[in-house]
Amino acid sequence: MLKSLRNEDWVATLIGAFILVLVILVPSVMTDKLYLSLIIALLTYLGYLFMGNKDKGQYLISFAVIYVLAQLASYLSSLGPIKIIGLESVFFAVLIGLFIRNTVGLPKWLEPAVRSEYFIKAGLVILGSSILFKEIMRAGALGMVQALIVVLAVWYFSFWIATKAFRIDKEMSMLLSSSVSICGVSAAIATSGAIKGDPKKLSFVISLVLIVAIPMMYLLPYLAGLMGLSEEIAGAWLGGTIDTTAAVVASGKFIGETAEQYSVIIKSAQNVLLGVAAFVISIYWSYRGTNNEIRPSGSVLWERFPKFVLGFLVASLIFSFAFDMETGKELSRIANRGSRGILFSLAFICIGLETDFRYIFKKENSRYIWSFLTAQTFNVIITLIVAWILFSQS
Repeated sequence: MLKSLRNEDWVATLIGAFILVLVILVPSVMTDKLYLSLIIALLTYLGYLFMGNKDKGQYLISFAVIYVLAQLASYLSSLGPIKIIGLESVFFAVLIGLFIRNTVGLPKWLEPAVRSEYFIKAGLVILGSSILFKEIMRAGALGMVQALIVVLAVWYFSFWIATKAFRIDKEMSMLLSSSVSICGVSAAIATSGAIKGDPKKLSFVISLVLIVAIPMMYLLPYLAGLMGLSEEIAGAWLGGTIDTTAAVVASGKFIGETAEQYSVIIKSAQNVLLGVAAFVISIYWSYRGTNNEIRPSGSVLWERFPKFVLGFLVASLIFSFAFDMETGKELSRIANRGSRGILFSLAFICIGLETDFRYIFKKENSRYIWSFLTAQTFNVIITLIVAWILFSQS
């Protein structure tokens, strides 16, 4: 039994779960960045040892350097001119990692803590605590209706266009489809974890999502004004098409308070579907994998199934129904602003450190770009139609 837990998937899930327990029991401690950083360093170090890795202090040195780089990315994103442009810390984190990997390379001594999926999976368990079903339903059933219609339509269109028109492999097609249809970076990360994806492909998709989201943040509010859309319709349109939450909030503010509220409602509704999508994708990939002739038994299915998805869903259920809504929201805010933020920042630095530019700029990657842009164009059109139908009487 103990041996079956000695893998990255289980260890990361348990780390995420333990952090959430601490948030519930000692929330005041989990708001202190110094204590929180030390807790994460200790937990990930113990997990590293538990997985059978030998260590003579290298992990903690490596972790400390990656942590400092993550803080540098956060500082750069907080600068006034950068905030105006709308670039998030994730952009700088990946960029810093890429710069180091593609100039001096990845030093041997830095390798032990360069584990993007390790940090990502623990962070995704914590992310589950932010999916509060009661809040979403109170915000509006129409938001869930739009989210369901748009996510399903855009995901299947994106997957079809990627696999059929651009002849992209299923792994990359799933990453592209989830990112463009659900919630951008988080969806790409969750999907990559669910299918045990290639970190290089994940890095490419994250970069693509962030680059495309920036012009959309300015262009869509401008188009909404030209078309004379109401704030309700415009907000629903923005929330359903722009792929990062920060960019959604910023673009909604350009139009007005009502547009901002509606954009956040729709984006939150789509975030709810992240857990469901990850669960379905996990089942499909565990059962089919990359070999369509394999029909594994239930035990093999369980072995392949990513455990962080269960952690994500359990966290969502507990924080949605074990507390009253205000308490759940506050605890979720503490967990996600602190521990998830640190874990994701570490992961994004690692993604850059794991990625060689020679892969990103390969000629065949142009197919991925055109597939994503085609799907995003379809997303913009179908979401506008659905938003207009559902919210024109608001």
